[in-house]
Amino acid sequence: MNGNVTGNATFDTVTADIEVDASGLFCPEPVMLLHNRFRDMSTGDTLLMMATDPSTTRDVPKFCLFLGHELIAQDEQGGTYRYLLRKN
Repeated sequence: MNGNVTGNATFDTVTADIEVDASGLFCPEPVMLLHNRFRDMSTGDTLLMMATDPSTTRDVPKFCLFLGHELIAQDEQGGTYRYLLRKN
């Protein structure tokens, strides 16, 4: 879906330490929620976010790029976008 995904890890091979459901939230709320959750995470922790706002396909990779976190995997199924991130 996006060239910013790193490595070969998938949703099936990495277990998230934290899950965040941003379904029903619209830009900029999903990224604000991510930012708040990442503040409390330790380096190396993983987070799974589910969202329904299509703008997250742009915003989440940029969040990772600008703040130096890793976007492990992302996909979309039935209007739900999933992102697996690692705090660096």
